[in-house]
Amino acid sequence: MLTLEEAPPISLARRWRQVRDRTEDLAASLSPEDQCVQSMPDASPAKWHRAHTTWFFEQFLLVPHLSGYRRFDPAFAYLFNSYYEQAGPRHARPYRGLLTRPSAEEVGAYRAHVDTAMERLLAQPLAGGVVDLVELGLQHEQQHQELLVTDLMHAFSFNPLRPALAPGWSEPPAPSREEAAMRSIEGGIVRIGALHSGFAFDNERPCHDALLAPFRICSQLVTNAEWCAFMADGGYRQPLLWMSEGWAAVQQNGWDAPMYWERAGEQHDGAWQQMTPAGMRPLDPTAPVRHVSWYEADAFARWAGKRLPTEQEWEAAARRGQLADAGRFVWEWTGSAYRPYPGFRPPEGAVGEYNGKFMINTMVLRGGSLATPPDHARLTYRNFFHPDRRWQFTGLRLADEG
Repeated sequence: MLTLEEAPPISLARRWRQVRDRTEDLAASLSPEDQCVQSMPDASPAKWHRAHTTWFFEQFLLVPHLSGYRRFDPAFAYLFNSYYEQAGPRHARPYRGLLTRPSAEEVGAYRAHVDTAMERLLAQPLAGGVVDLVELGLQHEQQHQELLVTDLMHAFSFNPLRPALAPGWSEPPAPSREEAAMRSIEGGIVRIGALHSGFAFDNERPCHDALLAPFRICSQLVTNAEWCAFMADGGYRQPLLWMSEGWAAVQQNGWDAPMYWERAGEQHDGAWQQMTPAGMRPLDPTAPVRHVSWYEADAFARWAGKRLPTEQEWEAAARRGQLADAGRFVWEWTGSAYRPYPGFRPPEGAVGEYNGKFMINTMVLRGGSLATPPDHARLTYRNFFHPDRRWQFTGLRLADEG
């Protein structure tokens, strides 16, 4: 469950080492072939994630702030820039899987080169702005740790062997349904967004007042069993439940179940199973449904006679401890379009491109998922994806009027 409490502080150098090591731990079981595959334009190869997060520290910290630093390979700035226009031209995103060179081993050498230089930088007295950039880089790498998992799981889902990304992956037990209920939340003026102390991405600020009408929100997430009932009732065949673009996506893509759901063979009575980081596993009916698009979440809510909560409602309920399973299982679709908060101003320079220029044509998700690093999620975090995307760990809870 997400709380407002912050973890005990640790030194920046120690945190640096923990985050960087976790990326390598995630990639440790991957072959060079695994690390090069790109299954769709929205995904990136594991090797690219490892290199891009390293480039971020090189580009924004070492080059401007460590005297005498020399780039590992000047060509890497072109290969591993993502979308920072002010940092220069870049290799096109849909073709990252064609980068068979540099090798995964050379990317490892690149990471070691930058790590050594960063340790020298972190040993020096640092101005506040530099410290903030280091923390931004670490939070950025944690985002890519989650993407590394979800991107490679997407690629493995196309392999007939359905290999395991993480054979030892274990999921938290499904939450008890005994306390599942619609919780009433009073309306009024509530504070939304991150305060000035502590880390937050620029899109979580400024902290501001929002006026909410009374509403109700479910204490727990929609489950696989509830989704099966939606499917059995023809949810994917009823156009009146769907937004026009959502219905077009259903027809164009042949959606009839969440992503990664498959029928098992006859020896298992044709029961549903689901692709996970540990490979194919039997579908747990009590677990929160995941890998559904916003269009599907919205259609389910309409079928259930409810709606998706707004992001302001979600945050107000989470602050009051009404969301028992928030942040543990899935990113939760909200009914809110991704737009800037009142008074939002992006930071100066290339890092100002981090979030602001994506505030259009996407929907907000709140919480965190099975793949989110534990110390990365927080109540004010605003994730965002296009409404048809399903490869992330995305689910929903229901709300209605108070």
